[in-house]
Amino acid sequence: MALEVYSAGFPRTGSASLKVALEMLGFAPCYHMAECIVRPPHWPMFIAAAEGRPVDWDALFQGFKACADAPACMFWREIATHYPKAKIIIALRDPERWYRSTQETVCSAELSETFKRAPKEFNEMLWKIGFHPDDPKCHDKARMIARFLAHNEAVHRAIPRERLLEFDPAGGWEKLCAFLGVAVPAHPFPHHNTTDEFQAMVAGMAGAPGDAAFAEGAARAAERLRGH
Repeated sequence: MALEVYSAGFPRTGSASLKVALEMLGFAPCYHMAECIVRPPHWPMFIAAAEGRPVDWDALFQGFKACADAPACMFWREIATHYPKAKIIIALRDPERWYRSTQETVCSAELSETFKRAPKEFNEMLWKIGFHPDDPKCHDKARMIARFLAHNEAVHRAIPRERLLEFDPAGGWEKLCAFLGVAVPAHPFPHHNTTDEFQAMVAGMAGAPGDAAFAEGAARAAERLRGH
């Protein structure tokens, strides 16, 4: 199975909502950080990608039809090239609001405390992709916003217009469904993993990545995103 849809957007741009939306539209399952966390063998593969070493993308995404969120969003060039027929989505968000959201979630002190107990490979992966809460660069507002805008612009320049959708989740189903050539569902567009939900999820994941307690909490989080 090859990826059919790939979202290159950064974390906190509605990637969890997009994951659920894509699965509702028939592109299931969709790979996401929630899936990565419960798959320790994938962590060194993303480290290899960050270091420019070869990665077997087909093995990594085996069984998945779509992909969104970090860490995969950092390797959009490689993935878009490897799956030339996959449609590409770049999610839009106000840069200031995006930065504030990162500081309350993926770059938060609460997550830092969890990751202090995490396996070395998990922490190394997050450092390599530039989204570790202990990395001072993640708290440099000007740098983070510049990185966010540069990432989106690079995707916009590199991907042909007919293959790319610049998507605002607040806009609902219509543009997404037209781009993917599927019918608009009767259900409302999903909205998942708000700041409050993210913080509650972290609080519910005792332990650290790699141990049983964390794995159980992470698995519940992944299952919740599948249970739409």
